Amino acid sequence: MSTSVDANDTFASDHGMSNVDVVHRFYEAFARKDAEAMAACYADNVHFSDAAFENLNGSEAGDMWRMLCGRSTDLVVVASDIRADGNDKVLAHWEATYSFGPQQRKVLNRIDATFRFNGAGLIVDHADVFDFWTWSRQALGLPGLLLGWSPMLKKTVRARALAGLVDFRARR
Repeated sequence: MSTSVDANDTFASDHGMSNVDVVHRFYEAFARKDAEAMAACYADNVHFSDAAFENLNGSEAGDMWRMLCGRSTDLVVVASDIRADGNDKVLAHWEATYSFGPQQRKVLNRIDATFRFNGAGLIVDHADVFDFWTWSRQALGLPGLLLGWSPMLKKTVRARALAGLVDFRARR
């Protein structure tokens, strides 16, 4: 895992860890598929968003990671360029390689993340941004290539992702 630490790191009072350290811990846990350790980096009132899961709050965010880590057989996560950006914000780049869907299409997703923290050093906002069209071409094949730019496909992917999370949570 690549690391870079900014001298302007903000130290979290309750953990004795900087915000950057917390993000390193988060991605190290992700690389091990340890969703419990990932969720432990989140505040109870965390907000998460990305192109598939637009608006998750609280335990929904931790459960999303539990679901994704639990069903992945070949997930590889590499984080890099983790750095502080102001007093309560950390930026990171990460890449995930995995197989997706019934056809097990290979995906390499390049993601830029922004994290915000509370005074206790826990993540209260986590936003991941990636090129949805690039992802959809890899994950969905021809439909992604032809329609990955469209709001309709993004809405369909979001609905399926959320339905999967709702089902996962109901079975827990």
